Amino acid sequence: MRRNSVSYLGLLGFVGLLGLATGNYGFYGFFGFFGLLSALRGKGTDERVDRNVKRSCRNAFVFTMVASTFFIAYMAAFHVLDLFPAAFSVLFAGNIVLFVASFIYYDMRGD
Repeated sequence: MRRNSVSYLGLLGFVGLLGLATGNYGFYGFFGFFGLLSALRGKGTDERVDRNVKRSCRNAFVFTMVASTFFIAYMAAFHVLDLFPAAFSVLFAGNIVLFVASFIYYDMRGD
């Protein structure tokens, strides 16, 4: 059985150490990725989990495409480029929330 490749995202947790070096508190959010390292201890994944991850990624991708199109069109039409950081934050947070919610839904549904 092959190892779960999502667990390697836990290595992004080391980026949080830049917060200590630079004093930028925004980097501390990367420490949350250390939670994914626990998946390295596992023996692998099964087909159902892989299928649910793929479905959840599809939902997050569709959200990104639709929301990005909306945000870019809005910023271009009304010349409000100062909203770009907020729009990027909404996209990032929306992706994470939608992925997790979709994965829980597909896991509970069981098919």
